Amino acid sequence: MNTILEQKIGFDKIRTLLKSRCVSPIGEEEVEKMKFSTDYFFISQRLDETNEMTRLLMEEEAFPLGNIYDLREGLFRIKIEGLYLDAGELFDLQRSLLTIATIVSFLEKKSEIEYPALKLMVAEVLTFKDVTDRIGLILDKFGKIKDNASNELLRIRREIHTMQASVSRSLNSILRQAKEDGLVDKDTQPTMREGRLVIPVPPAYKRQLKGIVHDESASGKTVFIEPAAVVENNNRLRELESEERREIIRILIDFSNFLRPYLSDIFESYDFLAKIDFVRAKALLAIELKSIRPIVHDKCIIQWFSARHPLLFFSLQKQGKEIVPLDIKLNEKQRILIISGPNAGGKSVCLKTTGLIQYMLQCGLMTPISDDSEMGIFEKIFIDIGDEQSIENDLSTYSSHLTNMKLFARQANAKTLLLIDEFGGGTEPQIGGAIAEALLERFNFLKVFAVITTHYSNLKHFAEDAEGIVNGAMLYDRHLMQPLFQLQIGNPGSSFAIEIARKIGLPEEVVLAAIQKVGEDTINFDRHLQDIVRDKRYWENKRQQIRQREKRIEELEQQYLLELESISKQRKEIVRKAKKEAQDILSTTNATIENTIRKIKESQADKEKTKKARSSLQNLKNQLQEESTSDDLISRKIEKLQKKKDARKSSKKKKKYNLRKE
Repeated sequence: MNTILEQKIGFDKIRTLLKSRCVSPIGEEEVEKMKFSTDYFFISQRLDETNEMTRLLMEEEAFPLGNIYDLREGLFRIKIEGLYLDAGELFDLQRSLLTIATIVSFLEKKSEIEYPALKLMVAEVLTFKDVTDRIGLILDKFGKIKDNASNELLRIRREIHTMQASVSRSLNSILRQAKEDGLVDKDTQPTMREGRLVIPVPPAYKRQLKGIVHDESASGKTVFIEPAAVVENNNRLRELESEERREIIRILIDFSNFLRPYLSDIFESYDFLAKIDFVRAKALLAIELKSIRPIVHDKCIIQWFSARHPLLFFSLQKQGKEIVPLDIKLNEKQRILIISGPNAGGKSVCLKTTGLIQYMLQCGLMTPISDDSEMGIFEKIFIDIGDEQSIENDLSTYSSHLTNMKLFARQANAKTLLLIDEFGGGTEPQIGGAIAEALLERFNFLKVFAVITTHYSNLKHFAEDAEGIVNGAMLYDRHLMQPLFQLQIGNPGSSFAIEIARKIGLPEEVVLAAIQKVGEDTINFDRHLQDIVRDKRYWENKRQQIRQREKRIEELEQQYLLELESISKQRKEIVRKAKKEAQDILSTTNATIENTIRKIKESQADKEKTKKARSSLQNLKNQLQEESTSDDLISRKIEKLQKKKDARKSSKKKKKYNLRKE
């Protein structure tokens, strides 16, 4: 565990957040044991477990992580023959083992397709029904030793109850008589001293009540007497209580002897319980941070969209504010990112966000980035940030930075991620800038990946010309004079030193004197740089708007095509039905005509019957004409609808063409 690195990027606080979401000390220990890994398969497995637990917590019933108690110390103790778990430990063991059994049963019922990683976790976990059943014979539901835990204990407790009842009757009889004799107050009740029932009596009457004085009050106004008549029974009670304790110890030792062969398996199940508590804590944190299981490659790459610093996210959330996400991209062609911009503009936050999210991934945690992001694996992460002045080692801040740079230059390689804040700062600018540029050239030669913040112009110019290095700017609203906390890769950022000096209220003559000293060319360069960044942001927004409009047009086009296809299918179905109906009508018509001819022949040209037959034929003709008209109407409607769809399509193409011309 790299404690210094974790503190600098804030991962120590992530550990604290995870611990607070565990329900057991053994789960918290798993959080402490969590460490940075470079093993692709190990990281992938941990991510899969957490991702599945996240889905399970969000989509299904409550996860049965109930009672978890750390019994490892007691279990280690009973490895020695003759030692035992007490009743409280036995009760905690029972509840912990039942929790393990419940979790295993819960996960075994889940689909192996949906939850393969969690199913793998429980594949070989043992449950201990015979152990919990045996404890159930000893303890009641409140964790107390049952009367019938053994025949001997049952006998002892029955005798205790009998003896207690006898003592109580005798004592109440004596107390009643003492009240009648005026030796004690009317509201006096028996009390307990040294495990024996006694009667509180004023000192003046203590000799009138025969018995043993066991104690007196602090004020001396009351003495506690055990009447002689119950002494023998109380003695017997004490003997029985001792017998009870010995029998309980015998029962517990007997159970410990029974449990001893199971210990190694129970320890393994406890390891599972700790891990599942840990996985659940990771899932809860992922849900709160809206983290995802990213695409992970077994190589060095950072391609993050909407990356959010977890601690800043929580802090702003409490204030009712929204965090500004970052898009960061580092790959083989663009390995080193030089971030410049104004002070308090978010450069250091960007650097820490990179370090923290990458470290979280390689500890098996889901990350707060968008789901189309891609992440890689680095062998080492080095960081140089903040004031590391050392009194003990007599190092200045700059000397400390150079000590770090020496380490980086010697140990960094193509699988290293460097995080350097205020690169080159802390000493005379010209020399500091030159050393920083030489180191940057060295890091680029080593093909390291890096996020570096700086104000030095020579590093910005170097990044423009060097292959593998790219500039980035933290954006600033020049009109409102406030940082936007947005990272834009491709151009260097301006420090806005003159603008910020004016905003703070530095005397104008001082500002003008500074401009004169530095030269108009430098000021104009900075101003032009700001204009370039502003224009680029404007055209990026325009391009984004055009993309959104094109996407909407494509969606509408697809929607119209689907509707047209549906109409075409409906038309074919209508035509098919119409043909069938026409065929049916034709068959009916032929039958009617033949029937009419037959009737005319049979009536031998009877006028009334002939007239009636002709009337039937006329009705049939009219019906056919109506149905034909209805079919024509349907055809006209389909044709009209088709023309309307074609017009929409033509209009859509025309709009798309005009949009592209724009």
